[in-house]
Amino acid sequence: MLDRVRPLYENSTPEARKFRYGLLAFDVVTILFVIVTSFLPPSRTIEILDAVFGVVILADFAVRVGIERRRKLLFLRFTTWADIVAIVSFLAPIAGEGLGFLRILRTLRLLRTYHLLKELRKDFRYFRENEEIILASINLGVFLFVMTGLIYASQATTNPDINNYADALYFTVTTLTTTGFGDIILSGTWGRMLAVAVMIFGVTLFLRLLQVLFRPAKVRKECEECGLVLHDADAVHCKHCGETIHIETEGHI
Repeated sequence: MLDRVRPLYENSTPEARKFRYGLLAFDVVTILFVIVTSFLPPSRTIEILDAVFGVVILADFAVRVGIERRRKLLFLRFTTWADIVAIVSFLAPIAGEGLGFLRILRTLRLLRTYHLLKELRKDFRYFRENEEIILASINLGVFLFVMTGLIYASQATTNPDINNYADALYFTVTTLTTTGFGDIILSGTWGRMLAVAVMIFGVTLFLRLLQVLFRPAKVRKECEECGLVLHDADAVHCKHCGETIHIETEGHI
């Protein structure tokens, strides 16, 4: 069984590429589900959908563990434990109700895999030309979503100012941008530490995004001599070793 599904996770065939894009789309759907259900009262329908998502995610996780060649290292990765927490949050909503936001970490991991990055560069010209900006935006978005989820999970039951994801996101953004209107304040020591984390790590990621946006654009072309990947758009020689490089251009019709 595992030998049949392994190519879908590791190969570069059209079927494997479609399968991995499908996993990415599924992760996006689960993220939207977590956000939308934060505004809705608990219901039987939501519990059933929780279970369905949980079973699918658990099956994907089991396959990944089964095909992993270095399983000991697998459980040393943060994303593996994020998967486990998210699975628990979907299959046991009473015990892990606020932790489904960690689902977005799987999307980040999918985008970081060699195969999917290679496929995105090949299939989408926009991604190929703006990869650094897209990945920097994703990093910032993941941070915003995770911190929003942490704030919502830890404050929703004790802080009257945090009633849904929108309130938590509003606080996260105003804190990240150092606007600090002061109309929402996190309670307790844990809340203050979360606010500190938003300010320190969030500002760092935000500045990284600005740096990518405003610095001169680079072209991704690996130098055959030294392996340097990023070059100026009009470069003829590698800045690192001086080797002649051949950067593809659009040309003129």
